[in-house]
Amino acid sequence: QNGRRYHAYREGEYLFPNDESEQNRLDMLHHIFKLVLGGNLFKAPINEPLQRVLDFGTGTGIWAIDLADENPATQVQGTDLSPIQPIWVPPNLKFVVDDCESSWPEEDHSIYDFVHGRSMSGSIANWSALFTEALQALKPGGWLEMQEFDVWFRSEEGELPADSKIAEWQSYLDQASLMFGKRLNVANEFKEKMIEVGFEDVRDDIIKVPIGAWPKDLRLKEQGRWLQAQMLDSIEPISLGYCSRILKWSDAKTQVFMAGVRNEFLNHKTHLFVYCHFIHGRRP
Repeated sequence: QNGRRYHAYREGEYLFPNDESEQNRLDMLHHIFKLVLGGNLFKAPINEPLQRVLDFGTGTGIWAIDLADENPATQVQGTDLSPIQPIWVPPNLKFVVDDCESSWPEEDHSIYDFVHGRSMSGSIANWSALFTEALQALKPGGWLEMQEFDVWFRSEEGELPADSKIAEWQSYLDQASLMFGKRLNVANEFKEKMIEVGFEDVRDDIIKVPIGAWPKDLRLKEQGRWLQAQMLDSIEPISLGYCSRILKWSDAKTQVFMAGVRNEFLNHKTHLFVYCHFIHGRRP
């Protein structure tokens, strides 16, 4: 559809494609998260050796592969709707086709030291139910960490102007994702929902990440260059999912609109940035 390939298992539950272009975009996003975290894979204060780890919504599996490589004594499992992960992986890692929105099997209760989810915004209808499943899957003292960018872009100069294509785009995305029943811009709700279902010591570390090479700081400049490239690659898969499939725009209207958004992300006069959330909580 729209010249892109989508998942077949539980078809329609996830709006974004799973083809090679999208896989490359997800791997780039993994690199950006590691840049933001200074090379680390998570922020949760885990001091003991990990025994079992679950990475739900694993995508290409690159986070799970890195974790398994760095922790050869840890048993790691990645789950996703799409079997797009590589065949050759570390021996302590396995991938399973599964829908994290379904009930998690009882044999998975109280077995994980760490449950990880990343870039799941727009994929989940009931976050409280998902966090409850994750809580039950963790051993007492185990940690859940969610890593999510806001899907709401800001400028150092203040609010984006009324004629901003990016402002218009994010508003349409928010509207369409609400119509779909899986809101895209939800990261700022995670802390409260995790506390409500029973997590303790919940913390939301919010990091400001630039879009573009405008920062003077070299570390931030590198992050900004990568995130700008990521956003340029994100416009098509995200817009096709929401504008074409939910808002029912014509292909011509969608293509013209995407071009305007792309041009604005390339405008070096606007100092764009976005907030990235690292939310972690512990099972009592």
